[in-house]
Amino acid sequence: MGGKYRITGDAYPRMRRPRRRHRLVLAGIGAVVVLGLVGWGTLQLIDVFTGGDRSANAAGHRRACPSPAASAAPARALPKPAAVKVNVYNATTRAGLAKTAAEELKKRGFAIGEVGNASKEYDKKVPGTAVLLGAPTATDGSFTVLGTHLVGAVQKTDTRRTGEVDLILGAKFTAFSTQQEATAAMASLTKPSPAPSSSC
Repeated sequence: MGGKYRITGDAYPRMRRPRRRHRLVLAGIGAVVVLGLVGWGTLQLIDVFTGGDRSANAAGHRRACPSPAASAAPARALPKPAAVKVNVYNATTRAGLAKTAAEELKKRGFAIGEVGNASKEYDKKVPGTAVLLGAPTATDGSFTVLGTHLVGAVQKTDTRRTGEVDLILGAKFTAFSTQQEATAAMASLTKPSPAPSSSC
C-alpha cells in the first residue's frame, strides 16, 4: 500500500489494560469497616472490664425512683372512740355479760347505746368471739376502731342508715384486748405508710 501513512521502525505501540479503580474503592471501604468494628469491639471490652456503664445505670435508677415524700401514703383518718356509738348485746348464757362489756367500753371512751340480750336471730347462735353489725359505711371506720379492742370479731352489715354499731358477744368472748394493745393497734392503722427504700 503506498498510502500516506507508513509504519517505520521495528517497535509496535503497546496497549495498556484499563485501570480498575472500583477495586481500589471497595478495598478502601472494606478497610474503614474493619477499623470501625475493631474500635467498637475495643470500647465494649473496656466497658466490661471497667464497669463504665454501671454508673449510668445507677443514675438512671436514681432518677426513676420516686421521692419519699411523693410515695409515702397519707395517714389513715379514723373516728375517735367517742364518735362511735355501740349497742352491746349478749348472745351467750352468761348473765350480765353485756352490762360488764358496756361498762368497760365506756371507760375506754366509747359512746354506749342499748345494752341487753341479743335478738332471736343471734341469741346463742354466735359461736365465735363476737359479731360487729352496722351500716356498710362502718366497715372502714367504726368497725376498725372497735376491732382494735376486740380481736376475732366477725363483721356484718345491714340496711341501717344510722352510724351506731351493734356488738353481739359470742360464746368465745372472755375479755377485750388490753388498753395498751388497742392503742398500739390503732397507732399502726393511722400512721403513714413507710416510704420505699433508696435501693429501688
